[in-house]
Amino acid sequence: MPDRLLVATRKGLFTLEPIKGQWRIVAAAHLGVEVSAVLHDPRTGRLFAALDHGHFGAKLQRCDGHGDPWREVPAPAYPPKPDDAPDIREPIRNAPVPWDVKMIWSLDHGGDDQPGRLWAGVIPGGLFRSDDHGDSWTLNMPLWNEPDRAKWFGGGFDLPGIHSVLVDPRDSKTVRVGVSCGGVWESHDDGESWALCADGMHAAYVPPDKAGDPALQDPHRVVQCPGQPDTFWTQHHNGIFRSTDGCASWREVTPVAPSSFGFAVAVHPDDGDTAWFVPAVKDEIRIPVDGQLVVTRTRDGGQSFDQLTAGLPQDHAYDLVFRHALAIDPAGQRLAFGSTTGNLFISEDQGDHWTHVHAHLPPVYAVRFA
Repeated sequence: MPDRLLVATRKGLFTLEPIKGQWRIVAAAHLGVEVSAVLHDPRTGRLFAALDHGHFGAKLQRCDGHGDPWREVPAPAYPPKPDDAPDIREPIRNAPVPWDVKMIWSLDHGGDDQPGRLWAGVIPGGLFRSDDHGDSWTLNMPLWNEPDRAKWFGGGFDLPGIHSVLVDPRDSKTVRVGVSCGGVWESHDDGESWALCADGMHAAYVPPDKAGDPALQDPHRVVQCPGQPDTFWTQHHNGIFRSTDGCASWREVTPVAPSSFGFAVAVHPDDGDTAWFVPAVKDEIRIPVDGQLVVTRTRDGGQSFDQLTAGLPQDHAYDLVFRHALAIDPAGQRLAFGSTTGNLFISEDQGDHWTHVHAHLPPVYAVRFA
């Protein structure tokens, strides 16, 4: 079972370890700087932290081993825009989509047969690949040039972004990405070509005749079950959806109490029927329902849900959990989540009971076991 937890926040990256049965902060890095994504590469032990320096742009830091110093490596960057490249305008705000990385939103590693392979999803809607452990990056032009990208639009951010990158455990050349707002896309040839795979999702925030358009969907987070890799879950802006045919089709999972809205989802690494969510009130409100912080869990593919509250505040709790801020360990036993109010919770028994580990962190953007 992993014995470290990486917590990326608005003001730094924190590492926690269990000491005498209690999780404690043992290291802090990049203090005062927004850490938008964090990755532990289990193939090498390297750590990666995506930083948002605001006026100075997106940066990337790498730590080559536990206890080693952090050092800056090249961040994903768009090439110069070709003179003949057409302008793409974000359709809601009618603003041009820039060839400029505003934020690194997701970091993931490639397969065991792809030494050095890393993927980065960014805002505005670009997918980057590295084959040398982050020493250089290349924009995936086939996805960038997809005609349907002209439909992508911003949700919580002004521009669309790629927040989920999933490398299939059976075939490293099969990659799927989740886009807000732009649906789910898949490639079976290592990114040389792409196809939409969001059939069955629906969007209530567009005109009714466009609600089923796969390119207009807003999956807040997409996860794949490693042990049952044809099973996927997504927490969508308009509910929870599940696929059991490798993203060829999706079905909505309803009803869900107290809410089917949220950002985060985690799936058990071996059991695709078991998944966790953190519900909230949607749209302009975005707080826990009735001020009660709840984690929901299904063990039967969404036919029923448990509301897990033991150890979680049930009175005037206004914690929102972002899409990368809920994680499960590779054994499928330990869960962790952090909130926008700086609270951090860990469960050692699949969510039946929660321990309040820390109450005074900066707003939490992502958590990851290492």
